Amino acid sequence: MFQFQPANYGSQFAKLFESPRIASLGPGTPNSSKEPLLEELTPSMAFENLSIKHPNMAQCCISGAWLYFDFLDESHTISQDIHNQTGSFWHGIMHRREPDYSNAKYWFRRVGRHPVFGTLCQEYQELYEEHPVDHSVALRLNDQNDWDPFAFVDLVQDAATSSNQELTDLCLAVQQREWELLFDYCYQQTIQ
Repeated sequence: MFQFQPANYGSQFAKLFESPRIASLGPGTPNSSKEPLLEELTPSMAFENLSIKHPNMAQCCISGAWLYFDFLDESHTISQDIHNQTGSFWHGIMHRREPDYSNAKYWFRRVGRHPVFGTLCQEYQELYEEHPVDHSVALRLNDQNDWDPFAFVDLVQDAATSSNQELTDLCLAVQQREWELLFDYCYQQTIQ
């Protein structure tokens, strides 16, 4: 199972992510204590002495950082200007959290098959073992060989409109892992 280690992403991101948090399935409340750090975060600052090979991926990392702290509008402003499947992935997550489920699905259609999906599918199966829930969509996701972002949007919507704490716990764990895997992917793509 993937282990997200903030120290692996340079001192600026490590400082931002030093205190782990689990984002809400919904919009959440922006963490104003992190806003000054986020406002001054630029790709050159975030990637310090590293050579930025893919500027769009650096911007994806910054979009993800804003999203991590529930600044959906700021994340949206960045991700909507990144015209590749990874920018669309961040855009889809942001709309899922708004919640604007149909718009999230629109952006996930633009993602297509993302390189993170295979790992996310495997991670889901492990997370499902930790958070088993009797729910048709959750069971279907557990039986698949590839990630289905549309089914996950449906699962989050069901969790948001029900009082099923087990379902909510599963969705929160999967959403966190999705963010971690996507951020890691973006960081690695930036510097490779």
